[in-house]
Amino acid sequence: MTSPSTRPPLRPPVFNIALHVAFADALAAGLLARTAGDPLALARALVLLPNRRAVTALTEAFVRQLPEPASGGGLLLPRMVPVGDLDDGGFDRLAAGAEVLLPAVAPLLRRLELARLAGSLPGSDRSAVERLRLGDALGEVLDALLAEEIEPEALRAAADGQDLADHWQKTLAFLELIIAVWPEARTGHGGTEGATRLAALIDATIARWQTTPPIGLVVAAGLANPTPALVRLLDAVLRLPQGLVVLPGLDDDLSEAGMARWAAIPISSAEGGRDDPGHPQWALKKLLAAIGLERADVQAWPASGGKLDGPPARAAALLAALAPAAAATTPPPPPPAAFDGLALAECATAAEEAQVVALALREALERPNERAALITPDPLLARRVAAHCRRWGIAIDSSAGQPLLLTPPGALALALVEAMAEEFAPARLLAVLKHGLVRPEDEVFSADVRLADIALRGVRPAPGLDGAGAGLDRWLHEQDGRHDRFAARLMGWWHDLAPALEPLDRLRLSTAITLPELMQALRDALTALAGDGAWAGPDGRQLAALVAEIETHGALFGSLRPDEAPALLATLMAGSSVRVPGQGHPRLAILGPVEAQLTRADTLVLAGLNEATWPGRPSPDPWLAPAIRRALGLPGTARAQGLAAQDFLRAASARRVLITRARRDASGPQVASRLWLRLVAQFERAGADLLPRRDELIRIARALDGATEGPKPAPQPRPNPALKLRPRRISITEIDTLIADPFAFHAKHILKLRKLDPLDQDPTAMMRGNLAHDVLDKWVAARHGSLAQLQQITAEVLGSATSHFPLLAAAWVPRIQRALEWAGQEILTEEDAGWTQMLAEVKGELELAGGVMLSGRIDRLDRDAEGNLRVIDYKTGGVPSGTRVKALEANQLALGLAIAAAGGLSRDGQPVPGGTAGSIEYWQLKGGRKDQGKRHTPLGKGADVPDHVTRALIRAEQLVAQYLLSQTPFPAKLQPQWAWGDFDHLARVAEWINRRERVS
Repeated sequence: MTSPSTRPPLRPPVFNIALHVAFADALAAGLLARTAGDPLALARALVLLPNRRAVTALTEAFVRQLPEPASGGGLLLPRMVPVGDLDDGGFDRLAAGAEVLLPAVAPLLRRLELARLAGSLPGSDRSAVERLRLGDALGEVLDALLAEEIEPEALRAAADGQDLADHWQKTLAFLELIIAVWPEARTGHGGTEGATRLAALIDATIARWQTTPPIGLVVAAGLANPTPALVRLLDAVLRLPQGLVVLPGLDDDLSEAGMARWAAIPISSAEGGRDDPGHPQWALKKLLAAIGLERADVQAWPASGGKLDGPPARAAALLAALAPAAAATTPPPPPPAAFDGLALAECATAAEEAQVVALALREALERPNERAALITPDPLLARRVAAHCRRWGIAIDSSAGQPLLLTPPGALALALVEAMAEEFAPARLLAVLKHGLVRPEDEVFSADVRLADIALRGVRPAPGLDGAGAGLDRWLHEQDGRHDRFAARLMGWWHDLAPALEPLDRLRLSTAITLPELMQALRDALTALAGDGAWAGPDGRQLAALVAEIETHGALFGSLRPDEAPALLATLMAGSSVRVPGQGHPRLAILGPVEAQLTRADTLVLAGLNEATWPGRPSPDPWLAPAIRRALGLPGTARAQGLAAQDFLRAASARRVLITRARRDASGPQVASRLWLRLVAQFERAGADLLPRRDELIRIARALDGATEGPKPAPQPRPNPALKLRPRRISITEIDTLIADPFAFHAKHILKLRKLDPLDQDPTAMMRGNLAHDVLDKWVAARHGSLAQLQQITAEVLGSATSHFPLLAAAWVPRIQRALEWAGQEILTEEDAGWTQMLAEVKGELELAGGVMLSGRIDRLDRDAEGNLRVIDYKTGGVPSGTRVKALEANQLALGLAIAAAGGLSRDGQPVPGGTAGSIEYWQLKGGRKDQGKRHTPLGKGADVPDHVTRALIRAEQLVAQYLLSQTPFPAKLQPQWAWGDFDHLARVAEWINRRERVS
């Protein structure tokens, strides 16, 4: 690090604005005082600030210093230049007249080029997102090296003598190669590095000052980053005739305890040594050492921030709380003045914390002319607070803006790419079509989307747009033509829609795509679906700019697989936010810790004080080992935690502060921040009951959305509809429903409710069972024949149905093939035993007493030469126990046999003659290697089957008379031990199932 050659004479013009003082207001007041004798002196002044937010804060502070309108007068502001924001252009104008410098390379271009270079790191294949993240980490390493002005050759020297693991040695060698290649690639793009350009601009400015010193005041305020370039800038400012340096929040305590704290902060030097960049005062100590000054050389800034200043005692207590352990001093307990305006709120959940913060901001508005701000590094918490404030009609500007991913255009763009990557599966396809930007004024289109939502439910169709179209067509032609009336409308809608998605569907079929190809297809699809709405407004314009930039530079990234596109696009969009200032309440703001560094409000709420959020966990460096970073003189990875602690110190020293945290969030219990724990430990030394807590805000937050009374469980439902609403037709399976759960029968057949299948459903047990039934039905209907014919039918049916379910094809198909072969062999054996007539999938009905029709369908009906009938049901899962069948709790087969014996069956429009009730059987298709299948005769050998069938009919007539022909209620869940039903949530079973009074 470069040190000034000579120390400025006498006491240097270096000042400090203490932690408890409102920085921007104090700076404005001090500059006005310094230029009070010359009306144009302030206008000639130059103020160097860290960033644009600081420029805004100082401008607003000057406005607050304006005299009252009645007294007249105005104010010419100084020239304010943000040093850290290269895209502002202020430094370019400041260094005017010097040699023209190349612009900084476009951030996205640099990011993609570095990702390409990082992706060639030897090792396993890396996903597109992993390449991008490795490139981002590489960019951070390059930025750190350039900011500290470390030559690439120093990498090898730093590694000499280090005992590095093999992977670190390989990574370091590759890093050296990239650093050697990158400058040529960067120059080929016509740009330079941001850090290098900043240093060049600083040096050009210094050279200009040496030739032509500024005639006015030059103030470097709030700059605390001890990089060589900024050290040179501050040193040059101090050498100007009217140069001033104003430090932000230096610990100016020169007492014995303060000196011990300061001495315990280690900083490295040219001779080596250990750094502690995690301490909030480390940067300021290193900066003073770099410009050759001690704390005693720093003067107190002669102005205050007025009513925005906090109590000095609290700032001193906070500094003592964060003292390094090596200080080995025990500071005295905080005085009562340190507690003035400080309060804590420890909430149960993150949702409760957001509600509490919103209440605190709402409370601040009740105090006239006061401003309040939320400061948090947690964007989710910030969005929750803003949402809670909207319930009161209060909009809040957030410095972070709205993430592009959460805006309507950004969400639609990502949804389209996700739909492509998941082969236009119904859930993803419908997420696109239901988006608010897709033909919002077209009510017919919306109605067709709702119809498609029903049609595409169930097992996922084949991939791609063709598969989705086939899924719609299948739904239209199933259910015996009940959907025919929708055919022309729905398929016309689909043929009109599909071309808009075809560009993305074509990309889906490629093994590798590029970012320009993806962006072109995405742009075409967005325009076709949403028109100008996709590109309108600030969010649409930002999306358009991002898509155009990715399309321009995306070829640098190389190729990627289509299924990697959503994660890559989301990562590229993650850093883009839409900011529309001036839309919120003028007295409220939401700020990140960086944006809040030099700003101050009457009330500050510091939220999210958990270890993972504030200060956050250090991110590991995948490129440089810790030993290499130390040898190079780079700050450790804890530097970000030190900056977060510095931001906390400054904000917590304000006049009125509420600090909050949540004990748990959606991921589980959270550890309190070290900043929170140290603050509580220090302040409770004065007495645990002295630390104010805003528990009343927590109680109000819970009362806002909580019920005034405890929950009241619902009773067991017993609907009792009119007789005219009760059906006069019932299936053999619904007889068992009346036994187990009459309410479910009521919901299905009187309320006409149907359970909607999930979207993108994996192959279900019903689907697998239907496939097995189809194979056996086709074989039996074709008069069976040989097992070779069965195997051919099996291959045809299962092959087409499982082609896009590889797991099903690999794990289930071999099992069901063995089971079907077993069933085929059993059928041939039974045929040889005299069961010569076998009919598959026969339907029929039988009239019961009272005119109610009993209907049913039978998997297979067998007949022997003597006219005995046997009903067989194929099962790919479990079968009812013999006990339940004999107890007349499972009556499907017995009632089917009753219909068959009475001659009520028909096939292909032809009646099937009746006969004698012979037997009922379940054929369980297991498919095991040793146990391919099993035949179950639930009534047992020698049972009186006709008598059982008669009793089953009598039971059915009793149930029909009770529920369909009489004004009897339909109680819920009479047999809760059997199974959980589709309508149990409607009956609210969980609320009453274990209560004694559930059955009246």
